[in-house]
Amino acid sequence: MSEAGLRHSPLEPNHRSLNAKLVEFGGWLMPVSYPSGTIEEHLACRHRAAMFDVSHLGTVRLSGASAFDRLQATLTNDLRKIGPGRAQYTHLLDAETAGVVDDIIVWWVGDDTFDVMPNASNTDRVIDALGGIDVTSTRCVVAVQGPNARRLAASVDPAFGEVGRFRVATVEWSGATLTVAGTGYTGEPGLEIAGPVEVAGALWDALAAVGCTPAGLAARDTLRLEAGLPLHGHELGPSITSLDADLGWVIGWDKPDFRGRSVLAAQRNAGVSHRLRGIATEGRRPPREGAAVLVAGSHVGTVTSGNFSPVLGHGIAMAFLPADLLDEQSVSIDVRGSLIEGTICPLPFVRSPKG
Repeated sequence: MSEAGLRHSPLEPNHRSLNAKLVEFGGWLMPVSYPSGTIEEHLACRHRAAMFDVSHLGTVRLSGASAFDRLQATLTNDLRKIGPGRAQYTHLLDAETAGVVDDIIVWWVGDDTFDVMPNASNTDRVIDALGGIDVTSTRCVVAVQGPNARRLAASVDPAFGEVGRFRVATVEWSGATLTVAGTGYTGEPGLEIAGPVEVAGALWDALAAVGCTPAGLAARDTLRLEAGLPLHGHELGPSITSLDADLGWVIGWDKPDFRGRSVLAAQRNAGVSHRLRGIATEGRRPPREGAAVLVAGSHVGTVTSGNFSPVLGHGIAMAFLPADLLDEQSVSIDVRGSLIEGTICPLPFVRSPKG
């Protein structure tokens, strides 16, 4: 796809001024890294605070008296567990197969107002299932992540620092109304701040001025991999159910119905044959997506995501493996004809304090 055919973040001028490397992602032109490099950006997030432009994520707004019922009847998780001013992770399933059409964060902004946050390429599918209005083009979203994220954000505006984990609030800043949620995709404490495109550049510059390190999509991916978080199209997808991905906790079984419930219930009753596992490998050479996982020379699975872990100093991977394989089982990963030795391990690979 040519650059002219891509969507552009309102923060693109900021990225260009920082000499970011811009690439196509989900139909958008987005920063994959900055001159400091992916490992430095990754470690800045783990040890201090980094900020990511995630404006490519969709925002579908549902409002009115029927909004709660539409979400509750369609998505897997149970909104009765939370309330206004809270966020919830959930799945949209295929009605016939129970495969994951998308994994979603719902921000319950007000009594009858919800912002549904799908993955970049799935916004239309989510609207088809839920209705609502696509407001993606009207706002930017900046994720501030890391152990110092809230403290630094609070120095831009004290109200930012008051938004706790999986909480949602509106904040008046620089003459605009921003929606702030205690959510993210790095395994670190932090915030995601959505604001009108008119204040996008000023918000980015204000966060940079207090010490948040700009970071790109490459660091976001290695961070989510260390945290054992699934990526749609890799660990989630039309042929992968929530139970396959070991995410049964996102299922509101106490609800009378949701899309795909009967198919998923049948799988629960039968038991899963394969489930998502972690593999820690020896040495710095990264295992890669699509590589075969072997036990005693027999193919038992395929790597869905793999890379070098900057925190652990060795390779890590996720793969769907037979459910009867145990942690500490030795495996080999065939990367272009040579084997990398590894061990099955629980997820996440890196566990950070939540806040």
